[in-house]
Amino acid sequence: MKFIGIVGTNSAHSTNRKLLQFMRDHFSETAEIEVCEIGDFPAFNEPKNKVAPEGISVLSEKINEADGVIISTPEYDHSIPAVLKSLIEWLSYTTRPLIDKPVMVVGASHGSLGSSRAQAHLRQILDAPELKARIMPGSEFLLGHSLQAFDENGELLYSEKVAELDECFEEFCLFVSITNQLVKDHRFKMEQNRKFTWEQLAEGGERA
Repeated sequence: MKFIGIVGTNSAHSTNRKLLQFMRDHFSETAEIEVCEIGDFPAFNEPKNKVAPEGISVLSEKINEADGVIISTPEYDHSIPAVLKSLIEWLSYTTRPLIDKPVMVVGASHGSLGSSRAQAHLRQILDAPELKARIMPGSEFLLGHSLQAFDENGELLYSEKVAELDECFEEFCLFVSITNQLVKDHRFKMEQNRKFTWEQLAEGGERA
């Protein structure tokens, strides 16, 4: 399987990046995980031609070609970072590669909650009509006290968290297989979903 891992922050020293890098190496015999950065992308500005900047277009194509997506988000003020929300806006307004795409949400935080509120918010966002991601239900991976969680080689030190991550990732791989087979067989009216616009519902009204 081929997955795209999105580092949901522009921080140069994020433990969410370390988490995805650990997953890439730890699960290398099961899946290929490409860790992608988003920190250099411009802020969303609703271009009239609905064309995303080159870097975002490249990431969009990678998402299209991947079997699934893993997003690792920190928690800023009880929500996701602005840079991650901006990326999602670009994708929903332009190419919409997340429609019917299996997504796993994980997160790391310096405190004890492990980005739980940000993850819950991200799940709500990904369920929006212009995104329609297939979010893995029932499982979440929350890594608290993340500053102490990794050694100098990037290994996750908390054995109970490694075991939890193993279980979550195994469930995600199964979820991806089932979801992609259903999409292939039934298509979920994908083309109709891709053509959805709020303007259609508003009979020509502009997006606020």
